[in-house]
Amino acid sequence: MSITILGIESSCDDTSAAVIRDGVMLSNVIAGQAVHEAYGGVVPELASRAHQQNIIPVVTEAIKRAGIDRSELSAIAFTRGPGLMGSLLVGTSFSKGLALSLHIPMIEVNHLQAHVLAHFIKEHPEDDHQPAFPFLCLLVSGGNSQIIKVDSYNKMEVIGQTIDDAAGEAFDKCAKVMGLGYPGGPVVNRLANEGNPKAFKFSKPHIPGLNYSFSGLKTSFLYTLRDKLAENADFIEENKADLCASLQATVVDILMDKLRKASQETGIKEIAVAGGVSANSGLRDAFEDHARRYGWNVFLPQFAFTTDNAAMVAITGYYKYLDRLFCPMDAVPFSRVEI
Repeated sequence: MSITILGIESSCDDTSAAVIRDGVMLSNVIAGQAVHEAYGGVVPELASRAHQQNIIPVVTEAIKRAGIDRSELSAIAFTRGPGLMGSLLVGTSFSKGLALSLHIPMIEVNHLQAHVLAHFIKEHPEDDHQPAFPFLCLLVSGGNSQIIKVDSYNKMEVIGQTIDDAAGEAFDKCAKVMGLGYPGGPVVNRLANEGNPKAFKFSKPHIPGLNYSFSGLKTSFLYTLRDKLAENADFIEENKADLCASLQATVVDILMDKLRKASQETGIKEIAVAGGVSANSGLRDAFEDHARRYGWNVFLPQFAFTTDNAAMVAITGYYKYLDRLFCPMDAVPFSRVEI
């Protein structure tokens, strides 16, 4: 009998619903929230209100695109955390109501684990391009920068992580001081493709082990702008592309340096990347380069699966369903949690 999972994602500012049947994606619908652009970042209260408006039409559309009836659903997988509490409450409450009305179980999903398992989403039954266990996954986003050793879908260990800012946060904050808007990461990436990555040098941290730090880079970037602007008020405008290219190159170098070390220490050459920053072209080029230089077998997610989406929640729910790992109706969301 087929296993059909409805996934619901509402951890931040994207409302998403997806349907996966026997590991194959049938639909994946995402509604974004443009309201936050005016504030230079996500406003939690506005995000939760938008989720309330979006969740019913998004779920309805996901089921419609999947070509199924609600009665065919085996379970509902939902993001329990980490994330914004107000946003998570909307998804959790909706999932409980729908599951009760359909008399089907609920499956809680860790948002970070879901990003890792996005590599196991199949777009057709013959799709077999997934990493083999064990593998290393570099999870990089606005809130996370982690190196994760993945032994199975439900056994993951963080072996390195940022001790301060995340890589995506560094991109966004540096973009903000240059007046590039929000979110800044994609704009930095676009301008970096037009600039010289060696035009400026920014400090790189010397953190022991496999942990990351990006606060020093951010400070170095800000001091560079301060000093240059004192000499030339038009410095940023005249050097935007080179600044973005140099910033991106530095962030990628920091990320890849520790990932190389992790691969050497563990002996693992199955290497994946996940999270919003995995869409960055400089990071993707670095992965391809390391595959050639170090014999890595690399896995880059499709762009649709780099940002928050419900397909990654649904595939995680599918694997948990196989082990009957259901969640009680009194489960509450959590804003912070480890892998």
